[in-house]
Amino acid sequence: MQTTQPDPKDPKIKQLVSEGAEEKFAEKMKDIALKEKEQETQMQAFALGIPYISLYAKPISPGALSIISEQDAKRLKVVCFSESAGEKRVACIDPDRKGLEEFLKELEKKTNCKISLFLMSEASLESVLKLYSQLPKVREEIQGVALTQEEFDHFTSDEFSDIRTLDAKLKGVSITDLYKAVIAAALKSRASDIHIEAEEKDIKVRYRVDGILHTVATLPREVWKQVISRLKLFAELKINITDKPQDGRFTIGLAHDKVDVRVSTLPTSEGESVVMRLLRSSSAGLDLPSLGLSPYSLSQLKKEIEKPNGMIMTTGPTGSGKTTTLYAILNHLNSQDIKIITLEDPVEYKLAGISQSQIDASKGYTFAGGLRSILRQDPDIVMVGEIRDLETADIAVNAALTGHLVLSTIHTNSAAGAVPRFLAMGAKSYLLAPALNAVMGQRLVRRLCAECKKEVQLDPAELERVKTYLSTITPKAGILIDLANLHFWDAQGCPACNGLGYKGRIGVYEIMGMNQEIEAVVLSEQVSEYKMEEIAIKNGMVTMVQDGLLRALEGVTSVKEVFSVAQ
Repeated sequence: MQTTQPDPKDPKIKQLVSEGAEEKFAEKMKDIALKEKEQETQMQAFALGIPYISLYAKPISPGALSIISEQDAKRLKVVCFSESAGEKRVACIDPDRKGLEEFLKELEKKTNCKISLFLMSEASLESVLKLYSQLPKVREEIQGVALTQEEFDHFTSDEFSDIRTLDAKLKGVSITDLYKAVIAAALKSRASDIHIEAEEKDIKVRYRVDGILHTVATLPREVWKQVISRLKLFAELKINITDKPQDGRFTIGLAHDKVDVRVSTLPTSEGESVVMRLLRSSSAGLDLPSLGLSPYSLSQLKKEIEKPNGMIMTTGPTGSGKTTTLYAILNHLNSQDIKIITLEDPVEYKLAGISQSQIDASKGYTFAGGLRSILRQDPDIVMVGEIRDLETADIAVNAALTGHLVLSTIHTNSAAGAVPRFLAMGAKSYLLAPALNAVMGQRLVRRLCAECKKEVQLDPAELERVKTYLSTITPKAGILIDLANLHFWDAQGCPACNGLGYKGRIGVYEIMGMNQEIEAVVLSEQVSEYKMEEIAIKNGMVTMVQDGLLRALEGVTSVKEVFSVAQ
C-alpha cells in the first residue's frame, strides 16, 4: 500500500510551522504515519482472515503479559494481551513466522486454554515490549506471595518495631524488600490503611492508626515506579495505566492470621496515589462487650436484638465502626438453629456459619435486587450493608414486618436523624413506625494506653462544659455521677504505644429505642430530629457525647478525644 506524506509546501502546513509549532508539527506527522501503518495492518488482517488489534497504549495486565516470556515475545514477535478462564488472546505481526505455530500449540497445551490469534502492527509490538521492563526481573517473584511469615517476622523485629524510626530503617533495605517492610510494619503497628502519595519532591508513606494518619517515611521519587509496579502486580492491576483510577486486591497469609489487602490507585498531578486497606480476618472475632458499650447501653441493645423481627439500624459517618458493630451482633446471634444471610459491599470479614453475599453493581446485582433474592432463601436474620435508596428501604421495611430481623446501616449524624432520612427517601411512615425496633448512633474514640496514661486536671472552662453534659443525663438511665468528684486522664506516649499515647479504639454510642411517643411523631409525618432526640433522652437515652464522657471518667479515653468526635 502506497502512503501519502504531507507536503511541507502545503499552505496549511506552512502556516502551522510559521506559527512556531515545529514540535506540534512533528507530532502530527508521527500520528499520521502511525494511523497509516495501522490501516495497512488492518487491511492485511482482513486479507489473511484473522482479527486485527491495536495494542498501542492499550492496558494489559501483568498476568496476561507474563504468559509469554520477554525472550519468546522478541524472538517470535508475539505477545499475550488478554486472558480469561478458558481463553488466552495473543497478537503477532506475522502469523507465518517460523516456529510460531508450534509455539502456540505448545502454549495451548500448557495453559489448557483456547489460543485466539490477532494481527498487530510493529508499533503495537514495540509498545507492549516496553511493558516487560516494568515487571519484576525474577519469574518466581511473579508466582510468589506478597509477604511470607518469615519476611513478616524479620520486618517486625526490634529493628523495625517503632514506626517513629521506620523512615531511617527503610533507607537501608533493597527496592525488592521496601514494599514488604512497609506492609509488615503497618500490620505490626495495627494500621488500618497505608497511604503512599506522590508529591513534587518525594513520596510520602502514611499509616492510619486508630483513625489518625501518621507520616512514617519519605521515599525518593526515583524508586516509585519500581515499588508501584510490584504493588500493581500483586493486586492484578494494569501496570501501564497511570491516568485512570484502579482497584484490586491481594491476600497475605500469615501463620495466625489472613490479611486481605484492598488496593486503590488514583492519578494525581504529581503521579499516582495508592491506598491499601488492611482487613484482618481475626478482627471479626468480636463480641458485644468488646465494643465498649456501657452496661446500660449493652442491656438496651441485647433487649432489642433478641426480638424475633424488626429493624435495628446503626448510623454514623464513614469509618465510625458501623460494620464492626453489625458483625459483633451477628456473632452474638449466630447459632445452629437460625439462618443468617448478609448482603455486603464488599464482604470485609468471613463469618463462620453465616451465608455472606457481595453485591456487584456492574452485573446488576444491587442491594435491592440482592435483598429480594435473599428473602427467597427463608432467612431468620438479614444483614444489609447499607440502605441507600427507596427501593432497598421498602424491601427492608417489609422484611422486618413479615417476621425477619433486619440489621443495616444508614448515613446520618445521630440516631434521631435516621427516621427523617428514611422519610426523605420516600419510605412510608405507617410502615416504618411499626418496623423499626431501635436506631444506634456511634463514633469511635481512641483508647488511652494503659502503660502511660496520666491523670490530669481539666481547665475550668472545659470542666464546666463536661459537667453541663453529664448533669443532663436523665435519671431513667440509672447512672449516678458525683459532679464534685470527677477524675480524668490524658495521653502521654511510651514504647508500648509507639509514642502515640493511645492504643486501639472503642465505640461511644446512643441507642434510641422506639416507644409510643416516638412512634406518634413518626406517624404524624412532621418529624423533627430535635423533637425525637428530646423524647428519646426523656425516656432514658444517653447521647454519644455523654457516653464518651462516661468512658473518660473510667480512664478509658480522654475528654479531648471525646469532644473531637462527638459534640
